Amino acid sequence: MSKVPLTARGAEKLRDELERLKRIERPRVIAAISEARAHGDLKENAEYHAAREQQSFIEGRIKDIDGKLSHAQVIDVTKLPANGRVVFGATVEVLEVEKDEELTFQIVGDDEADLKLGMISISSPIARALIGKSEGDVALVDAPGGKRELEILGVKYI
Repeated sequence: MSKVPLTARGAEKLRDELERLKRIERPRVIAAISEARAHGDLKENAEYHAAREQQSFIEGRIKDIDGKLSHAQVIDVTKLPANGRVVFGATVEVLEVEKDEELTFQIVGDDEADLKLGMISISSPIARALIGKSEGDVALVDAPGGKRELEILGVKYI
């Protein structure tokens, strides 16, 4: 399997979640299963079944995060020699020409993307159009809603 790009901040968040799941959530749900078993008949014990379902979810998430971290190529954008170009991890300020609206995006890995936080996936049409461009360039985005013109106002590596 090929390496998947992940920002240093994104990798840290995944490691924190993994640690929380292993050290806090897993022992808590094991204790809940043990307590529910003590109540007797497991066939009709809703607490037991709910705890087992939660344990299954936690174990699945742990396995998922382990897989993501093992295939991640962690990129620290502050250490990249990007020379003012838009690269993975860069924070880009753009002007949407048609709407005369300023937007700010950080280009991140697929698992980190959250549009509400201004984090767009490297595989999104906007990110693909911006990659390699520099401040002052205009990127033509072939978006599902039609073509958009984005003028790059600034590029930061934070």
